[in-house]
Amino acid sequence: MLRIAVCVSGGGTNLQAIIDSIKSGKLEDVEIISVISNNPNAYALERAKNEGIEARCISPKSFETREDFNEAFLNALNEINPDLIVLAGFLVVIPPKVTEVFKGRIINIHPSLIPSFCGTGFYGLKVHEAALKRGVKITGATVHYVDEGTDTGPIIMQKAVEVKEGDTPEILQRRVMEQAEWIILPESIGLIAKEKK
Repeated sequence: MLRIAVCVSGGGTNLQAIIDSIKSGKLEDVEIISVISNNPNAYALERAKNEGIEARCISPKSFETREDFNEAFLNALNEINPDLIVLAGFLVVIPPKVTEVFKGRIINIHPSLIPSFCGTGFYGLKVHEAALKRGVKITGATVHYVDEGTDTGPIIMQKAVEVKEGDTPEILQRRVMEQAEWIILPESIGLIAKEKK
């Protein structure tokens, strides 16, 4: 059984995609043991509670310094000790201490085809705004391992999505989620679960 912790900052639609994949049996031998958010108002925490999944908020605003927050975040992860940490729309830069301790055990979903529109400053709607501004015809999503850099770790899976005439960043974001993110994130976790067997 692959025990995963899911880190989220907002609505938790990717978390829901994982939950649904487990419930439907598409995703086998995977258990969500904890959901962590940096945002006390994240709807993802409600989604977790509704499913009986342990959920906690560790907000940088609750700590004097970023170092204190990083320490608390690492302590929480050590306490949970997941086989895999899934960053599913987690808008926190993962501190080097965490990437060292959990090397090869952290994955992230990014809403573009890396290496396009990724790295520092590219998150959420900003990614889709940049793609539309550049005039690309194809965008998509990428699941990759997390290393010390920003969106620089080895790629596990990618899926392309068409950009359509008249797209707004919000419309494109929704299409990328529906046609790519919600599909390849559970599939990537499934691949890792199979490798662990």
